[in-house]
Amino acid sequence: MSEKSKFSGCAATGIGSMPGGDAREAARTVAGSFGDGQGMPYLAELPARGPGADMTGRTIGLLVEMFGHVEPSGWRISDRPGRDTRRARSWLGEDLDALEEYTQGYEGLLKVQAVGPWTLAAGLELRGGEAMLADPGACRDLAGSLAEGLRGHLAEVRRRVPGAEVVLQLDEPSLTAVLLGRVRSASGYRTYRAVDRQVVEGTLRDLLAVNGEGPTAVHSCAPEVPFALLRRAGADAVSFDFSLLTEREEEAIGEAVEGGTQLFLGVIPGVDAASTALSDPGGSVMGVRTLWSRLGFNPGTLTESVVITPSCGLAGASPAYARAALAHCARAARSLADNPE
Repeated sequence: MSEKSKFSGCAATGIGSMPGGDAREAARTVAGSFGDGQGMPYLAELPARGPGADMTGRTIGLLVEMFGHVEPSGWRISDRPGRDTRRARSWLGEDLDALEEYTQGYEGLLKVQAVGPWTLAAGLELRGGEAMLADPGACRDLAGSLAEGLRGHLAEVRRRVPGAEVVLQLDEPSLTAVLLGRVRSASGYRTYRAVDRQVVEGTLRDLLAVNGEGPTAVHSCAPEVPFALLRRAGADAVSFDFSLLTEREEEAIGEAVEGGTQLFLGVIPGVDAASTALSDPGGSVMGVRTLWSRLGFNPGTLTESVVITPSCGLAGASPAYARAALAHCARAARSLADNPE
């Protein structure tokens, strides 16, 4: 597995969002936590700045020939780029400037995140107020616009950090709800019809392929992550909240590991927790060791297959906790490498 892994040498990373509104401080924290060759720095998102800095707004700012604006109910499609779209693009520019400043000379894996096509379709409204998910044609157009926008975004990141191997992470927390027909309509009285699994898989495959031969990951902090579907769609890694894993998903986890899929395990709380939560790096990954033993895998293969992360983004944490949590991820990963059993 180690020879084929596109994440060799990466022990820890973050999910994407950070607290506060200072792009330079966020970039400095991320680079300082993971720029040592053992972890994976990433382009931080700072949703506390307001609409356009949230993960949905940022991704809408990447779309090509599609625009959005904020309504009381959330983001809605627009005919032209208004204030909200322009603000999203401006903040992305600030974040890229900060990333470039703190990754001078960096060589290694560098992650960027965008909302995946199905979570975006579930969260972005058509002009009438219903989710784009209700219109298959609109979903196709949205996915095509997102693919084109991501190509440009990835090229820009490579231009700014030429020594980096860019990892594309699609955030899909609503994916399971889309597959199971659990996304509620605008009225809240009904749900949208479940989308065919082959359509979901094909669309994700097209979006992940935007990164060419580069590494890809899909993140979901929701229960019931569809591991097998994500593997078939071409995700090199699946990122999830380890605390939500159930026994019935362990077979799918085992198949993913045997197939060479990397697991980004969210084992560190994403919001301020008791100080004891970050006091014992070995204890933070005890459940990972237990799972490996239950699956019957050689403990020595753990570090080939696992990257340690927070359970979700850190936007809801205090700045001090966010810094401590990222540092703890790196320490916990080292503990796993030093004492895999």
